Amino acid sequence: RLCSSTSHWRGASLPMSMNVPRIPRAPRGAGTLAQVLLGAAGAAYIGYNGLFNVSGGQKAVIFSRLSGVQPKVYGEGTHFCIPWLQKPQVFDVRTRPKKMRSISGTKDLQMVDIEMRVLYKPNPTRLPIIWSRFGTDYDDRILPSITSETLKAAVAQFDASQLITKREEVSRLVRRNLKERAARDFHILIEDVAITHLGFGREYTKAIEDKQVAQQEAERAKFLVQRAMEEKKAVIIQAQGAARSAELIGKALEKDASYLELKRLDAAKEIANNVARSNNQVYLNSDSLLLNLLESADTSLQDKRR
Repeated sequence: RLCSSTSHWRGASLPMSMNVPRIPRAPRGAGTLAQVLLGAAGAAYIGYNGLFNVSGGQKAVIFSRLSGVQPKVYGEGTHFCIPWLQKPQVFDVRTRPKKMRSISGTKDLQMVDIEMRVLYKPNPTRLPIIWSRFGTDYDDRILPSITSETLKAAVAQFDASQLITKREEVSRLVRRNLKERAARDFHILIEDVAITHLGFGREYTKAIEDKQVAQQEAERAKFLVQRAMEEKKAVIIQAQGAARSAELIGKALEKDASYLELKRLDAAKEIANNVARSNNQVYLNSDSLLLNLLESADTSLQDKRR
């Protein structure tokens, strides 16, 4: 029955309303255009996502989804990576400052608040290791802890007063120890360390102020003693000079009274000038003007010679 029915349908003709429509053929060159457009889109995607730039003062490291962080370090310029499969990471290798603060204990058990400024940069040849072990925020993870530890170890070797008088020596010691540890264990290059602030406790600050005041008072007392000694020497020298002068004057008067006459004239001149400048009218005799000094001196010399 099936075979007979099949042959029956094959032999029968289909009506006009049951004709199957034909699919039109694609125009010539359409496949080539699609291939060109697809290639251009792929090239644009690769060019946009496969090229990366490294600016001045920067280095780059590539991470591969297959093998992890690549050991090669890329310098400045434009470089190529495989999109999606590789990812570049750019690092700033220029010197940067970082301020850190730490409270440390001194050799004499005084607590000191110290603020430091550290100049650092990553080792460019060790960027793959830094990225693998510490990540891109390596400075925030490493520097505060090792700086605080190194600072505490260095400050513990000095007294509180020595931190002020030997500030440069403390900075040099911290810089040397921090530079060695950061470069050896963490591949960070330390270029400079400087202490920017030193803060002591209230009691110690007051003790320092009192000590300074006591030292100033001691220096002032020492100065007063020295000045008194110098004044004493000056008085002695002046008295010796006056005695020597009196001795010489006495010897001169024994021979001649001209010196007394000169002194009498000087005294009379001074008295006359003072009287002349006065607003009051004063009448003086020759005795008040010391004009009779020579006569008394001559008389005393004559009595002495007799």
